[in-house]
Amino acid sequence: MTRLHVLSAATRPTSSGRPLAQWVAEQARARGGFEVTPVDLAEIALPFLDEPENAASGVYAHQHTREWSALVDAADAFLFVMPMYNGGFTAPFKNAIDFLYREWQGKPVGIVSYSGGVTGGAPAAEMLLPVLTRVGMRPAGRSVAVPGIGGLVGPEGFEAPAGLAQELAGVLDDVAELAAAEPAAEAVTV
Repeated sequence: MTRLHVLSAATRPTSSGRPLAQWVAEQARARGGFEVTPVDLAEIALPFLDEPENAASGVYAHQHTREWSALVDAADAFLFVMPMYNGGFTAPFKNAIDFLYREWQGKPVGIVSYSGGVTGGAPAAEMLLPVLTRVGMRPAGRSVAVPGIGGLVGPEGFEAPAGLAQELAGVLDDVAELAAAEPAAEAVTV
């Protein structure tokens, strides 16, 4: 069974992304074929990159980096549930990616972006793709963009609009397919 980490990339205490990430994790569990682990970047609470060695060295001086490394290493695949702020992805999310290198290599990744506006965070997801490719991840062919997130989160949690579950199912299918395939042997330069 593929070990899928559903990472909520928001760090704001009042983020609407957490209920969305919960819903995404529930959908992945219901689909089957995944052992789902929710991961909240806010709870991980990484400082800004403070390692003296380059991430590609795999030499980590700090316990928080070793713990983050073990968590990422334990996954076979990822679903990133990410907000868009000011047209891009957040600094804490980029920072979390930059802490590691080998641990990301060859892992399939799906993206679920969201925003308060009409784009659903799609521009931020597009901006993230070259970063993910650079660290050796294998992005799914499809992604999900959730517009108007503020109106979709209520006292009962995230209320998915019509069709969103089917869109997410497509991303999950892509991630499962990538996880079943052997990663191509490509040299990635740091």
